[in-house]
Amino acid sequence: MTSSGIQPRQDGSAALRLLRDGELELEGRLVDASNTTLRGVLTLDGMTARCVYKPVRGERPLWDFPDGTLAGREVSAYLVSAATGWDLVPPTVLRDGPLGPGSCQLWIDEPDDGEPLVGFVPADALPPRWFPIAAARDDDGTAYALAHADDPRLARLAVLDAVINNADRKGGHVLVGPDDRIYGVDHGVTFHVEEKLRTVLWGWAGRQLPPDAVEMLDGLAGQVAGPLGAELADHLTISEIAELAARVDRLRETGRFPLPPEEWPAVPWPPM
Repeated sequence: MTSSGIQPRQDGSAALRLLRDGELELEGRLVDASNTTLRGVLTLDGMTARCVYKPVRGERPLWDFPDGTLAGREVSAYLVSAATGWDLVPPTVLRDGPLGPGSCQLWIDEPDDGEPLVGFVPADALPPRWFPIAAARDDDGTAYALAHADDPRLARLAVLDAVINNADRKGGHVLVGPDDRIYGVDHGVTFHVEEKLRTVLWGWAGRQLPPDAVEMLDGLAGQVAGPLGAELADHLTISEIAELAARVDRLRETGRFPLPPEEWPAVPWPPM
């Protein structure tokens, strides 16, 4: 549940209307983000909710992504997530705001007592049913492992990341909401025409996709060629949409989670 009582999965249409048309008042900046990322409060017809607003003018130029396109990629990730039926990305729209056009995404409140599903754990105390991804040491030389839970909710997120070619799936971008749902956030560097997958969720690499993922991909293929592709055309290039369709087809053909790349770093930095 968000600050308004709106639950993204049950009240998606209300959330989208609030995001698009609500009055946006800024609360402050999230200082850890590399691009300008602001938290705000939306108000409309008695509804209120917090949101994350990322103005286009605050996007840091990147060498491999066209300038001014990250907000549209955030929206595109939501559109694909919604099309899968898994609803892993909080409702997100492109709208005007106090600093101009930008993406606006429903804020997800994480419970204070929630158990993390991704993180650094002592190398000799890996929790049961967790996958070690990378080795690390602290300043004292103590060994740790970057690891994540063998959780079917995370597996779905790993499949979505492969579909949208997510170049920056950090552990801190995985949220567990009060409804016990997994949400992925921060999708500005996605949908590149070249393979860019960088993630902390490599635990299933090379394994067979679960049946629900196979079924989802079969349905998604038709949507990319139809109504979803038309929606994405407002935010992505023809080549990017074509490559999205090709990635879906490759996943359907292999029936397996992708393997880590050898040509570029497989895990984003910092990983959390």
